Amino acid sequence: MPKMKSHRGAAKRFKVTRNGKVLRRRANLNHMLGKKTSRRKRNLAAPTAVVSESDSKRIRRMLGK
Repeated sequence: MPKMKSHRGAAKRFKVTRNGKVLRRRANLNHMLGKKTSRRKRNLAAPTAVVSESDSKRIRRMLGK
């Protein structure tokens, strides 16, 4: 049986911490930034958000962890 491959799209979007939490980037920071306030952009760029517990199990399986 060959090794399981991790889902490459998920591997680029998510990261698992040492404690097992799944982190993701926030949306809305790619385009049309002129109409967004500096405060909003700063908060969106803040350290990554934690994925909900219901989704994290599925994402962890896609990452092979």
